[in-house]
Amino acid sequence: MGELTDKAKGLANETAGNAKQAAGKLTDNNRLRAEGEAQERRGEGQNLAGKIKGALGDKV
Repeated sequence: MGELTDKAKGLANETAGNAKQAAGKLTDNNRLRAEGEAQERRGEGQNLAGKIKGALGDKV
């Protein structure tokens, strides 16, 4: 995947993760909150991978 693809997927996962966390807090659902946290972290990792690829010129 390229830089922009990683960043876009990362942003989407962070957004979805934040929404799950909010829903989990509202409904007092710890499982949903934990899923949201994990998805947000996955998105942050994807975003970081995209930044690294951008800095290295997509050679990763």
